[in-house]
Amino acid sequence: MLLSAAAAGFITGAGLIIAIGAQNAFVLRQGLQRSHVGLVVAVCALSDIALILCGVAGVGALVLKWPQLMQVLRFGGAAFLAWYGLLAAQRAWRGAGALAPEQGNEKNWRHVLLACLAFTFLNPHVYLDTMVLVGSLSTRYPGMAQWMFGLGACIASIAWFSSLGFGARLLQPTFRNPKAWRVLDGGIAVFMLTLCLMLLLNPLH
Repeated sequence: MLLSAAAAGFITGAGLIIAIGAQNAFVLRQGLQRSHVGLVVAVCALSDIALILCGVAGVGALVLKWPQLMQVLRFGGAAFLAWYGLLAAQRAWRGAGALAPEQGNEKNWRHVLLACLAFTFLNPHVYLDTMVLVGSLSTRYPGMAQWMFGLGACIASIAWFSSLGFGARLLQPTFRNPKAWRVLDGGIAVFMLTLCLMLLLNPLH
């Protein structure tokens, strides 16, 4: 029972996390640049773990009672995605995205940390996915099995962000070509701006 609950939690967590999102695009780019990858992976995974555990503990019910807060996050997240999307578009246009790994490591870690936190906590859907959805699904399992479900979801988060961040270096031969960086940044720009519009045009319920 406990192992099946953990497996169900892992599958649920993986399904929610692996879906392409702004946070994943950010982690991938940091991994390709080898810029503070450990910091980014740790922040993303630990944030997910904290939110998942809160959801299993029942805090997700409180999120649904604060629609005003969710709207603030909605517009704040949209503004951040628009800003980041425009920066990516500028890099794609100018061809200024192809930083060498040693150059990427020179970036201020505080800026990387703040961007990572913004991608994580300014996304209102992260609260609905982790605290509400995972939290509510965990209630199907009684007693200790409920926490094993949450543990499985936490392991999925650790596995995914570690693979995405540290595994991105396998793609570096492709990204030695500046054109590849322009394509990546162009794709990120379109993706971020699309997410921005989706947040603005689709109210949270």
